[in-house]
Amino acid sequence: MGLTGIDLVGAEGWDTLKKYGLISTMCYGDLEGITTRNLTQGWCDPQYHAELIKQYKRHIPMVADAGWTNLICFSGNRRGIDDKTGLQNCVEGLSEIIPLAEKHGVILQMELLNSKVDHNDYMCDNSEWGVALCKALGSPNFKLLYDIYHMQIMEGDVIHTIRENKEYYGHFHTAGVPGRNEINESQELYYPAIMEAIVASGFEGYVAQEFIPKERDNNGLDSLADAIRRCDV
Repeated sequence: MGLTGIDLVGAEGWDTLKKYGLISTMCYGDLEGITTRNLTQGWCDPQYHAELIKQYKRHIPMVADAGWTNLICFSGNRRGIDDKTGLQNCVEGLSEIIPLAEKHGVILQMELLNSKVDHNDYMCDNSEWGVALCKALGSPNFKLLYDIYHMQIMEGDVIHTIRENKEYYGHFHTAGVPGRNEINESQELYYPAIMEAIVASGFEGYVAQEFIPKERDNNGLDSLADAIRRCDV
C-alpha cells in the first residue's frame, strides 16, 4: 500500500514494526497508573502533573533510543477549569519535560480533539487555544496533532486553518465527517484538496489514517488502500 509506519504503537510493538521495515509515526507510553495516551487526565489539570512528568521523563528517552521522533500528549478534560487557567497549567507542567524532549530530539504532539461529539469536556478542542499554547511554550519540540475529523466538527475551515497555522502542526489524522468512517464521497470533506494544502504548507511529517472502516471487505484493508490513494498527492 505504500505505508511508512503505524500510529499509536507503544514500546511493546516497536520490534514488530522494525521487523517489517515500518516506523512508529506517533508513539505513546503505557506504564502503571496514568498512560501518556490518557485523553481525560491531562496537562490542563495540575493534579495529574506529577504522574505525567514521571511518565514522560521515562518515555522520552525510550522514544529517542528506538529511533522515533513523535510522542503524543493530551490536554485532558476541563473539570471546571477555564481555558486561560488550563493553558497556564499546561505551560507549567509541560515546561518540566520540554527540555528533555529538546535534548533527545523528541517532538511532543498534543492532539486536537472535538468536545462536541466524541470527547466531552476536552480542553484542547480548537486551533486557537492549541496555537496559543504552542506560542506560550515557544519550543520547536512541542506541536499540535491536527486531527482533520475532529477539527471539521469543531471549527471547519480546514484548509485555511492549516495554511494560517502551518508552523504549529506537526502531525495529521484523517477520518470522514460525519461518522468517522471512510474518507471517500460518503462524507463531506474533500481529502485530495486538503492533502494538497498540507503539502503546499511545506509540511514534511506524516498523515495517519485514523478512520473506522464501515466497508468490511478484506477486513477493511480495501478502504485503507483507497484512503491512501486519495491522500497520495
